[in-house]
Amino acid sequence: MKKNNILNAIDLFSGCGGLSEGLKQAGFNVIAGVEVDKNAAKAYRMNHTDTVLYEDDIRKLDSNEILKLLNGKPLHLLAGCPPCQGFSTIRKLNRKLAVPDERNSLINEYYRFVKELNPLTIMLENVPSIVDYTLFKTIARKLKKLGYNITYKVVNVADYSIPQRRKRLVLVGSKICKIDIASGTNTLTTVRDALGKLKNNVNDELHKIYPKHTEHIQKMISLIPKNGGSRKDLPEQYTLECHKKKNVGFKDVYGRLRWDSVSSTITGGCLNPSKGRFLHPDEDRCISAREASLLQTFPIDYKFPTDIPKAELALLIGNALPPEFSRIQAENIFRHIEECYG
Repeated sequence: MKKNNILNAIDLFSGCGGLSEGLKQAGFNVIAGVEVDKNAAKAYRMNHTDTVLYEDDIRKLDSNEILKLLNGKPLHLLAGCPPCQGFSTIRKLNRKLAVPDERNSLINEYYRFVKELNPLTIMLENVPSIVDYTLFKTIARKLKKLGYNITYKVVNVADYSIPQRRKRLVLVGSKICKIDIASGTNTLTTVRDALGKLKNNVNDELHKIYPKHTEHIQKMISLIPKNGGSRKDLPEQYTLECHKKKNVGFKDVYGRLRWDSVSSTITGGCLNPSKGRFLHPDEDRCISAREASLLQTFPIDYKFPTDIPKAELALLIGNALPPEFSRIQAENIFRHIEECYG
């Protein structure tokens, strides 16, 4: 793809930089990001030294600060993943109403920045269930009133060559002309494909980070069949008490990944096998932090702070937008701008 123009982008709710990484790979000049979490901001700065990061609560950030950075240059894309944990399937636990969470309203801040910065195009990513709620529908109507042709749908990132199942709502919009969401690639990328990149990188400090267990739990893990086995395959004496109850949910916990399939969703609990199917396909351990980041499609040399608790590191990795998915969506927008705007 030709990228002859310098197209400017802003990344709101930047996290550790997964979205920015994809934007840059697609050819965008990411001028600024916004992230309030100190660990995420630290990871972002380790990898995106040429981007101005506002480590601040977005509700307190004046958009004029970003306008000063643009210095009269057009803003071609405003992208962001506002956290809406109260709308997530796990948080709702099948309830019809969203869980009260002050972060739910942060999508209003995304709209505020769209209105005040007036970008040519927009992209928003979020949990699939937000599409059913009044707040999202209201924002969608308001974006249309600002002159954006918008479209949105729920997609599975596995359909875009990402080696994990992960459903996300994607919204794109343009003031130039009609825009569509990028189509899938029809190429399967497996756990084997992703983790195979580690063969020549075994001394990576991030690869050494994974949980240690009690002797009983370690024995239990060793008995789980390789390449896709689960806790249901365990002898009775190694079934945990909490798993003996009828209709207990989360059947993937203490499950192994399968080499020749995609992984389960890499979540903020990805370094804890009691939180999901996060055991290595062959080795008797949880996947490492580096392996989790590779399943999220971060480059193998992407930097993460290793001096923070494992649970916080897992949140950084699991909460990120997979960079490769971001790249595909961003290249679609880049192409749209070049074709329709010149």
